[in-house]
Order: sequence, then structure tokens, then C-alpha cells
Amino acid sequence: MVDHDDSIINLETHHEKSDVDVRALLWFVVIFIVFAALTHLLLYMMFRYFVVLSRGATNAPLTSIARPADAAIPQQPRLQPFPNKERDGTTVAPNALTPEVDMVLMRRDQDQALRTPAMMDRQKGTVRIPIEVAKQLIVQRGLPVVKP
Repeated sequence: MVDHDDSIINLETHHEKSDVDVRALLWFVVIFIVFAALTHLLLYMMFRYFVVLSRGATNAPLTSIARPADAAIPQQPRLQPFPNKERDGTTVAPNALTPEVDMVLMRRDQDQALRTPAMMDRQKGTVRIPIEVAKQLIVQRGLPVVKP
């Protein structure tokens, strides 16, 4: 058995003192938390600003060009659903003319132009003849010969 009273004691040796400055460490933590809170507040305010900007709620105009008074309706040619005027002057409801109906009307007009004669330009003497008559004339007379 070892008796502890007989152990060697060095009076010049003491326990190690702490090297950490607790006050400086606490100030660092406080400054870090304040900086983090301010950063998050700034980011939140920027986010709210960008939300308002993206929804168009700002008062600033996006361009310096004045908007024309008739800008609510696009220029011709207009696509559906804007009202169209028929050849007889009546106005058709906005959704009455669909692309399918437009195609039928266009085909009808083209077929009528192919089958009926008409004066195209009176001064130049240009006329439109039905396609069947034009085919017969080409067969009878042959293709026109153009000199190079």
C-alpha cells in the first residue's frame, strides 16, 4: 500500500489556467447572432419586394413609350375570340368563328374563285376564268412559249 502523504510535492507547479477569454467568446456569439438576424431580415425584405415587383404592383411604368388608346384589341389580322364582320355587314359573336369554321369559309371562297369568272384589273385587261376553262385553253393552245 502506498501512502499519499509521502508523495513528492512541487510547490512551483500549479494547475493550468484557462487560455480562453470567455468575455470575448460571448461577444463573438452575440455579434454573430445580431448579424445573422439582420441578414435574414434584409433577405426577407428583398424577397417581399421581388414578390410585389413580379405581381406588377409597382407604380413605376415598365417602359417610357405611351400606350395607344386602341391597344386593348390587337391589330389586324386578329385571331379568335374577337368579333368579326361578315361580308353582309353583320357582326359575328366572338366564339362563333373557330379555326375550323375559318378553314371552311376560306375553302368556300377559294372554290368560288376557281369556278367563277371575274374582272381582276380592268385597266390591264386581266380577268379570272374558271379553272376548267383554263385547262381546256391550255390543252387547245398549248403552253405559252417564252423566249429566254
